[in-house]
Amino acid sequence: MRIFRRRGFVITLAVLVLAGLALYLGNSSTLAGPEAGRRPFLLAHRGLAQTFDLQGVAADTCTATRIHPPQVSFLENTVPSLQAAFAAGADAAEIDVQLTRDGELAVFHDATLDCRTDGVGTVAEHTLDELRTLDLGYGYTADGGASHPLRGKGVGLLPTVPEVFAALPGRELKLDLKHDTPAEGAAVATFLQTLPPDRLAAVTVTGGDQAVAAVADRLPQVRTSSKAIIKRCLLRYFGEGWTDHVPSDCRHRELIVPIEYGKWLWGWPNRFVARMREADTRVVLVRYVGDWSAGFDTPADLAMLPKGWTGAIWTNRVDVIAPLLH
Repeated sequence: MRIFRRRGFVITLAVLVLAGLALYLGNSSTLAGPEAGRRPFLLAHRGLAQTFDLQGVAADTCTATRIHPPQVSFLENTVPSLQAAFAAGADAAEIDVQLTRDGELAVFHDATLDCRTDGVGTVAEHTLDELRTLDLGYGYTADGGASHPLRGKGVGLLPTVPEVFAALPGRELKLDLKHDTPAEGAAVATFLQTLPPDRLAAVTVTGGDQAVAAVADRLPQVRTSSKAIIKRCLLRYFGEGWTDHVPSDCRHRELIVPIEYGKWLWGWPNRFVARMREADTRVVLVRYVGDWSAGFDTPADLAMLPKGWTGAIWTNRVDVIAPLLH
């Protein structure tokens, strides 16, 4: 009887070892290696513009008043900043979208105008013509208000989404919807429906669940993402990814993955990225400073990337990063 028990233990142990080995072989990025001929995909956050220190930033912090001494002359979310980003080597650019009082799709990030501009109130409280009169560089300062190096340089530069698309033919764009309302999503979908199929293939829409759903319902061919979508995807992948299967919630998406959390994903980094790419999903790597997502903007930041990374990275300084990766 003891011999049989010992034999059963050995068989069970052997099965467990073989199962563990199969699990390792199927999910090891070390064995898979990086995808040949690929480099990181560069997503330029709001174009090429001013950067600022994220340490101590709260939800109501005016970041324009804490910028680093300007190294470029551009203002975020403007056509010149986006053109400069692509000229510097960006593969795609992210713009922020809000509805104006007269129903136009304005490209602007902040909840209020008071921080960056010489205006007051919200985008939704103004017409597009009123917003065009504002100086988008009015509030920027790197020395506590002693000087304003970009003041007077942003008058009339606030663009609309159609203007951005017209100015950047053939370029890949990500639209981040700033208000989680079906109306904002529907307005974006209405514009996107005017684009040809090849242009739509180079569009990603992200934002709140309701706004993104309004786009996805009308344009399922457009890559979309929201917090709820990412959560559903990753939870299912935690349960199923070890089998090499990509759940339906993870297909045709954009996944924002903090670099600190990637190591918990099956096949991280190379197999995971390759699996998602096969499912038409882009994995965008970000890093965190405090409670805020931050870009890979310096050579020191790049040193944090997983070895052989071929997914996307989020950057505010594509002019610095692109030459190092290309």
